[in-house]
Amino acid sequence: MKREEKKKVIENHQSHSKDTGSFSVQIAIFTKKIAHLTDHLKMHPKDKHSRRGLLQMVAKRRKLLTNFKNKSSEAYNALIIELGLRG
Repeated sequence: MKREEKKKVIENHQSHSKDTGSFSVQIAIFTKKIAHLTDHLKMHPKDKHSRRGLLQMVAKRRKLLTNFKNKSSEAYNALIIELGLRG
């Protein structure tokens, strides 16, 4: 993921100008990275190291989603719909 793409993702999901670490921003960044790595693995199916990294990212995003749901279920539902994730 390029720096410009990451900035766009952060700008779209931040709650204020200096917000770079909230649940919604982190989940959106992980979702973008996961999509990029999934495309990579479609072209390179034997890349086991990248597959392990993908599984770690999915697990971390799942933990963040669970914590976010416990904190604010309304914002969680809105984020799930916006990112196209199933909840």
